[in-house]
Amino acid sequence: MKIVEDIKSSLSKKRYNITLHARYEMSPKEDDISEKELIESILNGEIIEDYPNDKPFPSCLIFGKKEEGRSIHAVCAYSKDDNITIIITTY
Repeated sequence: MKIVEDIKSSLSKKRYNITLHARYEMSPKEDDISEKELIESILNGEIIEDYPNDKPFPSCLIFGKKEEGRSIHAVCAYSKDDNITIIITTY
């Protein structure tokens, strides 16, 4: 799938934005997810749901794992015009 390649390429170039909602979800009291862990899980993850008709940008749900094996899910959108990934939420 092209979107996952575009997302991983933009993340590797540090061309991403984490929404306030995603940042909030990264910091619950018990299971914090650091930005580094989130990015690594997306880079090593796989698409489990694809939303090509989402507006304003196509998006997808990516499943990845932290180093110690804990699962991380992230919904990411990709703007082709701006070559940037928007991390919408994570859990």
